[in-house]
Amino acid sequence: MRNTTLCHIEKDGRYLMLHRIKKENDLNRDKWVGIGGKFEEKESPEQCNAREVFEETGLSLFDAKYRCVVTFVSDVWESELMHVFTAKEFTGSLKECDEGELVWIDKNEIYSLPIWEGDKIFLKLIENENYPFFSLRLEYKGDTLIDAQLNGKKIDYKEYL
Repeated sequence: MRNTTLCHIEKDGRYLMLHRIKKENDLNRDKWVGIGGKFEEKESPEQCNAREVFEETGLSLFDAKYRCVVTFVSDVWESELMHVFTAKEFTGSLKECDEGELVWIDKNEIYSLPIWEGDKIFLKLIENENYPFFSLRLEYKGDTLIDAQLNGKKIDYKEYL
């Protein structure tokens, strides 16, 4: 299982999203995702998050908040433990990303874009800044979400879709 980070950077009611259109054989191909990537040896989640955000966007974060851990299980792709962050304070200027197109998207419009179904669950939970840290397990068959567990308990994920 690989470890990754995912950061949703917010500004003026919008999230900075990455439309993954540049890499072939990409698990996120043609989807819109937050900013992030794989851990390097000996990195903490916070270090990986800061490095990946800077490498992909040119932005340096000041207040990244560690919000949840998502266990991604798939019948096609390698399992993944995603460490999810949010941030509102940053410096720097956006640069071109070699993995796709960076776009500020209104938070309400994200749900109509091609995103992973499970992303809708954790995005709705992290929108409440007071929602406590949580663990979410998402299981997919292809691109279809077939099971979700919040803090170890099965949930009716269709309520979030």
